[in-house]
Amino acid sequence: MVNIQFNATQLNFCTELMRALAHPLRLRMIDLLQTHQPASVQTIYTEMKIEQSVASQHLRILRDAGLVYTQRRGKFVEYLLNEPLLFRAGTIAAKLVKP
Repeated sequence: MVNIQFNATQLNFCTELMRALAHPLRLRMIDLLQTHQPASVQTIYTEMKIEQSVASQHLRILRDAGLVYTQRRGKFVEYLLNEPLLFRAGTIAAKLVKP
C-alpha cells in the first residue's frame, strides 16, 4: 500500500479535479482539445455534435477546475488545455490507484 499524506487543501484540490474529470463529455472535450487547440466553443460543440449551451456548461466546469484556460483572439474566445495541471492530475490518480 502506498502511504500518501494529504492536507485538507490538497484533498479539496484533488476532489475538484476528479469531479471535473468524472464526466464522459468533459473527457471527450479534453481529448478533442489535445488535437484541436486552441479551439473555440463553436469548434467544440460542432465537432462533438452537442448543443452550444451544453458545451459551454461543461467548459465552465473544466475552466473552474483549472483544467482549461481561455485566450481571446479578436472577438473569439479560444480554449486550451492546462497541460501541467492535467499531468499533475494523472500523477495524483496513479498514486491513488492500487498497482
